[in-house]
Amino acid sequence: MHALIQWLLHTIGTMGYPGIFLLMLMESSVIPVPSELVMPPAGYLAFQGKMNLVAVILCGTLGSLVGAYANYFASRYLGRPLIIRYGKYVLIPPEKFERVERFFLQHGEISTFIGRLLPVIRHLISIPAGLSGMGHLRFSLYTLAGAGLWCSILAVIGYAIGENQQLIMQYSHRALAWVIGFSSILIAVYVWRYRRRNGIKA
Repeated sequence: MHALIQWLLHTIGTMGYPGIFLLMLMESSVIPVPSELVMPPAGYLAFQGKMNLVAVILCGTLGSLVGAYANYFASRYLGRPLIIRYGKYVLIPPEKFERVERFFLQHGEISTFIGRLLPVIRHLISIPAGLSGMGHLRFSLYTLAGAGLWCSILAVIGYAIGENQQLIMQYSHRALAWVIGFSSILIAVYVWRYRRRNGIKA
């Protein structure tokens, strides 16, 4: 882990802001580059005065958006026609796909925002958004909100803790636990308000 973080520090330090953008683009698509290993080292470089913290967060957030759009476009323009035509052969008949599509069109905002905060899901949440044809403005806004929050948390951890790499990883995992808890509360409040607004009884 120490060697990996040193490599990331060297890579980000050499490539600068485009390096952060590229690594977070990869992290947000299907390439498994953990954001927990990208943003805290970038925050540490900001702590050293080699980068600007706000610029670090912006590059990470924009990289996440571009990576998310790669999945979005692939699923919208390649995956959707395939599912409509061949889905019945892989247990996704048209009626099931329509239910999934309706759900995401109704709850796409909260799904996209929370999905950007959670591991594994953040790599995949753009796929149902693309399949359902979620509007670009809504998709962009909620992707930017979720990715911006997560990038900010990780970058600030690296900036605040400094060179103690063990503590950086420890606090990154702790932040993830807090984010999962926050997401659970947000989902519960959203479901309660949705049920109350539509007169649905438990």
